[in-house]
Amino acid sequence: MTARTPLSLVDFSSFSDGERPADAFRRSVEMARTAERLGYSRVWYSEHHNTSSVASAVPALVIAHVAAQTSTIRLGAGGVMLPNHAPYLVAEQFGTLEEMYPGRIDLGLGRAPGTDRTTLARALRRPLDGAASFPSDILELAGYLSGESLLPGVQAVPGRGTVPLYVLGSSLYGARLAAKLGLPYSFASHLFPPMLEQAVALYRDSFEPSAVMSEPYVIAALNVTAADTEGDARRIQRDMVGQHVLAMHFNGRAADDEEIARLMDSPAGRHYASMLDHYGVGTGEQVAEYLAAFAEQAQADELMLLVRGPDTATNNRTLELVADAWGLNPDETAGDPTTWRR
Repeated sequence: MTARTPLSLVDFSSFSDGERPADAFRRSVEMARTAERLGYSRVWYSEHHNTSSVASAVPALVIAHVAAQTSTIRLGAGGVMLPNHAPYLVAEQFGTLEEMYPGRIDLGLGRAPGTDRTTLARALRRPLDGAASFPSDILELAGYLSGESLLPGVQAVPGRGTVPLYVLGSSLYGARLAAKLGLPYSFASHLFPPMLEQAVALYRDSFEPSAVMSEPYVIAALNVTAADTEGDARRIQRDMVGQHVLAMHFNGRAADDEEIARLMDSPAGRHYASMLDHYGVGTGEQVAEYLAAFAEQAQADELMLLVRGPDTATNNRTLELVADAWGLNPDETAGDPTTWRR
């Protein structure tokens, strides 16, 4: 792998105590504008429900908002949790986005609910075993988007001939399915690192060429924090890991200092911290060295960065330092690896 491996971003549209989701959306626009200026390839937004600090419950709306305030960068869902939705509606939503912002929209698909069981069953009114239909739901959705609907007389308008699909995963299941369907595969190693290498190897070894793609395409995600000095970057990293552990365990519930201390020194705390094991931290040059090694380890065609920092200025500085050290060029960014939509 070389420094020409495309770099992209995943954005949780997160917000903190005392803020509103609107603050998160303003930051998302600022991040996308900065990424576009610097030469990052795409930004993806993930679907979460009943999460106290994440505003991206409806990725399609976030994408529309950001796309209206940017010009060239690709934007997508990373991803839509497909079992939560009718494939037909997803095709219409993302087909509409693509017609509004042609050549800029991606659709990543996950099979997890993106929420807890109560929210899934009672608020979203979806079956707890909905993930079992994930393969057939993808085929139905792909049919609408390719203009070859599996339902006679039913077409997605907008939708036909528009948005490329990506299979998201953090286990062997997604890797196997993406390979079988001949679709690009994105591994969520920014939060679920253990099976990265095994899943990517399985995907590449078992990939079946399709009408969509003749060769496998892998996106691997990881966390990054860059600063002007290594010490500053590592201080920010420690704070970000701590915030992640607290958010995972308490999900917005208040906790006193003693309770937090016990958590950080517990097996649960160490487990939550280990979710961020793939983390590039340091100066721009140090992060670039880490990215190059990680890209080789992950056999990745593209890297997707989750930038972790306390505020917009810090995150934008990470983007600038990494872009400079990596040699990003706004005129040389990744596009859609699939072929059918052309």
